[in-house]
Amino acid sequence: MKHLSIKILFLVSALVMAMSVPATAQDTSNKKERNYIRSGNRLFKEKRYAEAEVEYNKALQANPISQIATFNLATTLLKQGNGTASKDDKNNPVARAEGMLQTLAKSIADRNLLNKVHYDLGNIAFGREDYDQAIEHYKDALRCNPEDNDARDNLRLAQLKKKEQDQNKDNKDNKDNKDNKDNKDQNQDQDKQDQDKQNQDKQNQDQQNQDQQNQDKQNQDQQNQDKQNQDKQDPKQGQNQQGQNQQGGVSQQGAEQILKTMQNQENETQRRIQARQAQMQRGERASTSHKW
Repeated sequence: MKHLSIKILFLVSALVMAMSVPATAQDTSNKKERNYIRSGNRLFKEKRYAEAEVEYNKALQANPISQIATFNLATTLLKQGNGTASKDDKNNPVARAEGMLQTLAKSIADRNLLNKVHYDLGNIAFGREDYDQAIEHYKDALRCNPEDNDARDNLRLAQLKKKEQDQNKDNKDNKDNKDNKDNKDQNQDQDKQDQDKQNQDKQNQDQQNQDQQNQDKQNQDQQNQDKQNQDKQDPKQGQNQQGQNQQGGVSQQGAEQILKTMQNQENETQRRIQARQAQMQRGERASTSHKW
């Protein structure tokens, strides 16, 4: 921001000239205050900013409401601080300077000095890349002094930076949205792949179970077929077994028939014996061709 240093030097020169005005023209100043401000201005020109800060503080001790001493102290702090630091960084002299300038902006009646206050506030905001705020301060500076070409140039630069910042933000948002969409699509694809794998595993397991059932059924059918073939190849053994089963099943009936037959034979034998004995008792001889 080259315009910042130009503004400060211009103000310092103007303040030096103002110090030559008779004391009666300085309602809020006294001789001690003026001497400290002159000493501070001289040190400021020599870039001895820390020493200039001491002199401006002495001027404020002599006159706490001195707007010139306050403004010069703020510009000295700007030279010693980090213009890109956060405004919440209390250890940064720029944060102190900004607070002083904001207070002055609310109370200064001198439009020439107010122009420079808003210009410096615009530079501070610009250094933080707070281009919205910088633009407003530069506009306020131009309202106080429409001929301030430095404020006009910085306003245009801040507007360009703001446009570039918005474009970068849009690009980042679009990229983030695209990345989020890509991540979402990837997650969905992964979920689908996981689900497909689960379905495939289930199908494989079902197929294995079905194959096992089919194999078991084939084994059972084969066993039945083998048994039928064995029965066909050895029918006698089957009949003998059946006969044995039947004999075992009718053994009592068969035994009764045998006993009955034997009893009949025994009765017939007894009848013949009895008939023979009766014949012998009657002295009858059997009809035969042989002599006794």
